[in-house]
Amino acid sequence: MNATMNATTHDTTHDTVNDPCTVKLVVLDMAGTTVADGGLVERAFSAAAERLGVVPGSADHAVKLDYVRATMGESKISVFRHLFGDEAEAQRANAAFEEAYGSLVDAGHIAPVPGAREAIEHLRSDGRRVVLTTGFARVTQDAILDALGWQGLVELTLCPADAGGRGRPYPDTVLAALLRTGAADGVREIAVAGDTSYDMLSGVRSGASVVAGVLTGAHDRGQLLAHGATHVLASVAELPDLLAGEGR
Repeated sequence: MNATMNATTHDTTHDTVNDPCTVKLVVLDMAGTTVADGGLVERAFSAAAERLGVVPGSADHAVKLDYVRATMGESKISVFRHLFGDEAEAQRANAAFEEAYGSLVDAGHIAPVPGAREAIEHLRSDGRRVVLTTGFARVTQDAILDALGWQGLVELTLCPADAGGRGRPYPDTVLAALLRTGAADGVREIAVAGDTSYDMLSGVRSGASVVAGVLTGAHDRGQLLAHGATHVLASVAELPDLLAGEGR
């Protein structure tokens, strides 16, 4: 019942923003939100897990993969710490994951979400500052930006290490975006958009006035709403129009 009520109340896919604050800073997730990676996270995880002795197709592999799916959006090193316990093993797994994901990126297995680049350019032309964030390590984030030709598309990109090491669901990367850009006078002038429940939690905990879930990635409408989405959009391409309706 609660899920249904929330969907009715908050699923404002085509509504405009009525918050009186003007959004000056937009913090966007990458994989699943602005970048379509076609399940590369799962493929890279399987490669990393196998290197650490997790047999593909085994019960252990299935359990670990389920956890990876459930925690999409979280900092990957945090995921591996949970799965493997020992810090050295977690670091080995994370390094193997980043290597495997980077190889898939280099092989051309990613693309922009349709309309994502145009949305970013539209947001910037409206006078808003845009920051791209990720749960990946910096080397992987840069590989994605290079592959898409997105270096220089926005003024700032952040990974967990840039925000003290804590990624989503903590609010640290959103707050780091605010502090580093100085783009807004307070957190109510921030909009956050992402495709996972962890993106929603990060946005809510940061105090952002707009926390928009998008349906192009890992989690569905119900999961996004349950974790605090103020709006659910078909894709990030709808975000400029959503924000353009402020104050109406």
